[in-house]
Amino acid sequence: MSKKISIVGAGMTGSTAAHWLAERELADLVLVDIVEGMPQGKALDMLEAMPIVGKDVSIVGSNDYGPTEGSDIVVITAGLPRKPGMSRDDLLTTNADIVKKATEATLKLSPDAIYIILTNPLDSMCYVAMKTGGLPRERVIGQAGILDSARMRAFVAMETGVSVENINCYVLGGHGDSMVPLTRHSNIAGIPLDEFLPKDKLDAIVERTRTGGGEIVGLLKQGSAFYAPSAAIAQMAESILKDKNLVVPASVYLQGEYGLKDIFFGVPTQLGRKGLVNVYEYTLNAAEQAALEASAAEVAKTTAELKI
Repeated sequence: MSKKISIVGAGMTGSTAAHWLAERELADLVLVDIVEGMPQGKALDMLEAMPIVGKDVSIVGSNDYGPTEGSDIVVITAGLPRKPGMSRDDLLTTNADIVKKATEATLKLSPDAIYIILTNPLDSMCYVAMKTGGLPRERVIGQAGILDSARMRAFVAMETGVSVENINCYVLGGHGDSMVPLTRHSNIAGIPLDEFLPKDKLDAIVERTRTGGGEIVGLLKQGSAFYAPSAAIAQMAESILKDKNLVVPASVYLQGEYGLKDIFFGVPTQLGRKGLVNVYEYTLNAAEQAALEASAAEVAKTTAELKI
């Protein structure tokens, strides 16, 4: 029986995620969106590309949730995008309602699905999905840290001229401007970044990483980033469906790890067939721990506003 991934929200992020996933030939795909004809058109266009790229994948678009039945993974990207000048938290109330309804509708048809959440504000929307569905923490994972770490890797590559394949960066914390790029744990071919780059260069990379999403929003004028976020979704889905047990930074529900409880927060996670397999804890120095706690306080404040 074929695996199935359903993507709720067929805008730029959702449809691009479907594109990355189809190329990996991981599962049959369903695109769901409220805009009449849009998910159907994108799905058909993508389906017609499969003979060219040589992939046998079914891709279906729908304005209702019926075709999502039996999904192994449900990806929620639906929600209002950020506009210039908006923070991720500005989207809280409206997007919480969207995520709640999408979770309820999909869970009825796919009671065993694992949820990957991308809607902003990311950490709080994961909390909405978990509480709405009464789901165990293993089955709700937020895509954030892979994206933030990839941005940092890209900026380091631009600065040093070294291949991105030799650059390992780790960004923890909430998916917002208070995220915590761990320069001491990040490296180029094993050499710590703070030994490879002068402080001013490294500080600039850290700041650009924290505001990377806003930089793209400002350039696009309409909408937000979609290529890198959707590629990260594909990486997470592949690790889950293939039981790869890949260790990546992602937002998961913490139960005492890093001294934090009852929030979704970006930490190193191991992803396998059941979803979250394990959380890894880095040994942090005082400054890193303080930065992580400050980020957690912001996430907890936003989540508390949901009153759920």
